[in-house]
Amino acid sequence: MSEFNGLGMNLGNLSRLSSAKTRSISAENPRGEKGKGGMATEGTGAGCARDLGQGWKVSPSVVVKAGETYTLAHIDGPGAVQSMWISGDVARMGPLCRFYILRIYWDDQDIPSVECPVSDFFASGWGQYAQINSLPVAVNPNRAYNCFWEMPFQKRCIITLENRHHQDMTLYYQINYTLTEVNSDLAYFHAQFRRTNPLAYKQPYTIVEGIKGKGHYVGTSMAWGVNNTGWWGEGEIKFYMDGDKDFPTICGTGTEDYFGGAYNWDVDGQYTSYSTPFMGMNQVIRPDSTYKSQMRFSMYRWHITDPVRFEKDLKVTIQALGWRDGGRYLPLQDDISSVAYWYQTLPTERFPELPDKDYLEII
Repeated sequence: MSEFNGLGMNLGNLSRLSSAKTRSISAENPRGEKGKGGMATEGTGAGCARDLGQGWKVSPSVVVKAGETYTLAHIDGPGAVQSMWISGDVARMGPLCRFYILRIYWDDQDIPSVECPVSDFFASGWGQYAQINSLPVAVNPNRAYNCFWEMPFQKRCIITLENRHHQDMTLYYQINYTLTEVNSDLAYFHAQFRRTNPLAYKQPYTIVEGIKGKGHYVGTSMAWGVNNTGWWGEGEIKFYMDGDKDFPTICGTGTEDYFGGAYNWDVDGQYTSYSTPFMGMNQVIRPDSTYKSQMRFSMYRWHITDPVRFEKDLKVTIQALGWRDGGRYLPLQDDISSVAYWYQTLPTERFPELPDKDYLEII
């Protein structure tokens, strides 16, 4: 059995044999070639291995020059990316974390189907470490980003990382994939980043719009900076699909409800973080009475067992609502960022252009 059917390996089929080929790309084998890992004689670890020589961790990482884009992977298909691990400067830059942009291109397309700051792609939008224990994304000590989204393709996969910072950066990475025939009914993975700061008064925040094709929505991650006192998460998430105009087909009941919580995530008067396989509010960044003046939150919701399926088009929005005097809702003007994750048929619609460095910077 060699044809990739999109199920991956699980406890139910772990014993099933396959003729698929397993390959891995890293700084020690940048093309993922069979029998050619660890052959480097020069690299970032050469000085440490000077007494040991070839094969002794000579090239564990790469340096991406300021202003340059580095190709992490160029894979000829058919096949599927099965996991990614990334660390280094991309995971430790705090307010500057959004200066490193991850892009993924499928088949013959010259526009990306994934375009996100690295930290946001791994549901860590504020660039500060917080544990994530979920099925498709794990963030582990100390600032190690892991992704297990299944990414099948027919012809080609290209993964790049752009360094928009004015300094060179050191990058550690491992991309594990399989080469095999891929079922024709498998869709292509997409992820799109957005940020609005501040949100316009009485306007919903758009998580994603302009999706065209057939597919299914599989996740949302958000970094939410609050600019008012009081509770901020009364807003409803809405999914407009297949021609919906003024009113959506799916409408939630509140922000914390969508992310699997309830009643403000308030336990004994305190926001309480959590991380589970499918949903979490995994980070609360609190004011420190001096320079950190705002409350900030990180959240994720993976639609793995309940994907939102669409036939032609999809738009997703969420409201930002607090409370004002008299038990009335207060439309908020917060700093909101998000990544939308979905699978769809090609072609990919061109994404909105990413903002410049000043707008991306966390301030």
